[in-house]
Amino acid sequence: MQIQFFGGAQTVTGSQHLVTVNGTKILLECGLFQGRRKEAYERNLNFEHDPQEIDVMLLSHAHIDHSGNIPNLYKNGYRKSIFATLATADLCQIMLRDSAYLNERDVEWVNKVRAAKHQEPIEPLYTIDDAEQALRLFVGVHYHRPIEVAPGITATFREAGHILGSTGILLEVKEEGRTIRFGFSGDIGRRSVPILRDPEPFKDLDVLVMESTYGDRHHNSSEDCDQELADIVTQVSKRGGKLIIPAFAVGRTQLLIYKLHLLQEQNRIPRIPIFVDSPMACNATDVFRAHPENFDRETYQHFLNDKADPFTPEGFACIRRVEASKKLNALTDPHIIIAASGMMEGGRVLHHVRNNIKDPRTMILFVGFAAPHTLARRLMDGDKRVKIFGEGYAVKCETRIMPYFSAHADQGGLLDYVDALDRDRLKNMFLVHGEVEQATALKEAIRKKGFETVHIPALGETFSI
Repeated sequence: MQIQFFGGAQTVTGSQHLVTVNGTKILLECGLFQGRRKEAYERNLNFEHDPQEIDVMLLSHAHIDHSGNIPNLYKNGYRKSIFATLATADLCQIMLRDSAYLNERDVEWVNKVRAAKHQEPIEPLYTIDDAEQALRLFVGVHYHRPIEVAPGITATFREAGHILGSTGILLEVKEEGRTIRFGFSGDIGRRSVPILRDPEPFKDLDVLVMESTYGDRHHNSSEDCDQELADIVTQVSKRGGKLIIPAFAVGRTQLLIYKLHLLQEQNRIPRIPIFVDSPMACNATDVFRAHPENFDRETYQHFLNDKADPFTPEGFACIRRVEASKKLNALTDPHIIIAASGMMEGGRVLHHVRNNIKDPRTMILFVGFAAPHTLARRLMDGDKRVKIFGEGYAVKCETRIMPYFSAHADQGGLLDYVDALDRDRLKNMFLVHGEVEQATALKEAIRKKGFETVHIPALGETFSI
C-alpha cells in the first residue's frame, strides 16, 4: 500500500490523498486550495497525478476544501464513481454548481482587467457544465453499510459529526493474504454540539489519516458560548449596530441559526431581524431540513418533537436575490447578517463589510478558522487597514472571534478520537488538514499517549506501508 499527499498537507485547504493498493488507485477527497489568488489558481488547475488513472473516489463531506475541485477532476478525464453519503451528495449538488458559477464570474472579471492590459485571457478552473457532469458520478451510500468500491476493497462510512452527511471512512483491504484496516477521519466534529450526532472513532486500525486543524488549542464549553453569543447580540442591539457574521454556507450557518433560535426561545436575546444573505446557505438549509435522519436526539427534543423548524427563528429571512441583498444596506435598526464566505475571499459578506467597516457600532463576529493571507485572517489578526475589492479601508468597527462555532474538534476532542485506537495494532498515523504548528502540537500530545509512528506529511510526500 502506498499513500501520496497531494493536498491538505501542512495546510487546511485543498485536501487530496491518493491511496494505491493492489494496482487500484483510490482518491480520498478532491478539494480546492484556497489562498492567494494566483497561487490558488495554479495549484487547483494542475493535478500532480493523472485523473484518468484513478479507479474510484471517496468523499468524506461536502465542504469546498474537500470537494471543490471535483469538476476539474472530471474536466481532466475522470469518469468513475464518487462515493459519498446521501446528504453529502445533495449538498454537493448546490455547492459545486455555486463554485463553478463563481469561477466563471471571477474569470470574467479578471479577463476584463487583462484585456485592458493587452494580456491573453485565462479560462475558468471549470464551468457549470463540468460541475453538472461531475455530479452524475456521485453514488449515495448509507452510514455503516460496507460497500465494495474496488475488487478486494470495502469502504464503510461512519459518522464524523462535522457537517451534515460528514463521515470518517474505513477501508478494509485484502492484500497478500492479509486484511489491512485503513482509517480516514475526514474532518472530525465536536461532541455534544447541536444538530448532528457525535463523531464515531475507529478502533482496530493498521493505518490512520487524521485531521489536525485545531491540534494546539481548546474550545470553550457550549454554555460559555451561549452566554457569549447572547451578550454580543444584546450589546450590538443596544448600541444600534449591525452584527455581521462571515460564515461558511454549509454547517456553520445552520448551527448559528439554531443557536439564535434557541436563545430566542429562552428569552436571552432581543428579537432583532436575522438575515442569511447567501443563496447557497439558504439552499443548504433546505437540504438540512430534508435530512432530519442525521440529527441528534437533542434537536428532536428541542424542536422536532413539537414539529417546529429548528432553522426558522423569529424575524428570520433568507436572502436569495441580489436586489434584496442590496436593500440591507439601507436598514438602520439593529439586525444580524450571516453571509458567506467564512474566509471573506468572496461572496456577499464583502459588500456588507465594506459598507460598515468604518462604523464603530458594527461588529464583525468570526466564528471559525481562516487560512493565512485571507481577509478574514487579516481582520482576526487585528489589521487596522485592509483592502476590499482592491480599495483600502480603515477598520473602525469592532471585531470579535468565537472559535466555539468551529465544526472541528479541538485538541481534547482529537485525543479522545485517538484514545479509542488499539496502540499495539496501529502502525502508522498521518496528520493532515492542519498547519505545521497545530499538527506538531497534536503529534507531541499523541506520542505522549504511546503512539510512536506519527507523521506530518509534506505536500507531495509518498509513504509505503
